[in-house]
Amino acid sequence: MELGIDSFAATVTDPDTRTTLSGADRLNHLVEEIERADAAGLDSFGVGEHHRREYLDAAPSVILAAAAARTRRIRLTSAVTVLSADDPVRVFQQYATLDLLSRGRAELVVGRGSFVESYPLFGLDLHDYDALFTEKLGLLLKLREEEHVHWQGRFRAPLTGQGVYPRPQQTPLPVWIGVGGTPASFVRAGTLGLPLMVAIIGGDFRRFRPLVDLYRRAGEAAGHPGEALRVGVHAFGFVARTTQEARDAFYPGYARMVDTIGRERGWPAASRERFDAECGPNGAYLIGSAREVADKALHVNDVLGGVSRLTFQMTNVMMPHDRMLGAIDLLGREVAPMVRARTARPT
Repeated sequence: MELGIDSFAATVTDPDTRTTLSGADRLNHLVEEIERADAAGLDSFGVGEHHRREYLDAAPSVILAAAAARTRRIRLTSAVTVLSADDPVRVFQQYATLDLLSRGRAELVVGRGSFVESYPLFGLDLHDYDALFTEKLGLLLKLREEEHVHWQGRFRAPLTGQGVYPRPQQTPLPVWIGVGGTPASFVRAGTLGLPLMVAIIGGDFRRFRPLVDLYRRAGEAAGHPGEALRVGVHAFGFVARTTQEARDAFYPGYARMVDTIGRERGWPAASRERFDAECGPNGAYLIGSAREVADKALHVNDVLGGVSRLTFQMTNVMMPHDRMLGAIDLLGREVAPMVRARTARPT
């Protein structure tokens, strides 16, 4: 199992000084986090895409390109690219460029997005939410297979054989489908034979097993080999020396983030009791000591029938930079070796 980190590049307020970091400081801290994850031996680092005041990741490929120059091994991925609201040609060009800069370490996780600000921002109708994604995904996959593309659709000008450049170092450029809990999304990913990244932000991991099985059945029915049907999981995670230290460090920023979003969506206010339950054995958060987090990662692997990549959503809007770097070190140097040793296939 590969282990990685995802960040939404949220603005951060120092919990001690109550000072909000400047955008410049926050983004440079994020690049340092990616550099530290590479040094710690983690497998991937993903950056999300948002078009809101409290986030700084409207151009994730630019952030990842900065990180490419300061890393050597870690894979650099979107988390996710809101493909429905973008031009697949430009997305392909940006990540092909990132792939060249990183010498073959770029990946895309594409989806429709859990926020909708990008649709009116780019002049799109939210009623076309699924149609936009379906059409643009088809074009993106065609672009990675063909240098000169003939294509016509509803939402952009046709392509009549133009060349699309640059071409990436990897052939093909890896594309994952990011999904929530919609069965049709799991079927689509399986039918296309694309790896699946499942965002699990609450509840028992076991409730996603039927959907993962649906994905695998759809892929097999479409004739795709089992090794192509990779399953990834994205979930809240954080590591500290003790369980209590990890929970105490993560909760304040978590609560602020949940309450900010919850006011828009009608969610109940965050509570420490619910948070601790999600950190427990049957909850969806991988937050605790290195041993506890490793055990829970192995639990996720078991209940979902094998997970290829587990990415930790470690964004926290009230986390000091040095503490985040420490958590990255623990994840890479203590959690990852335990997980890899127990999921390694016999040779």
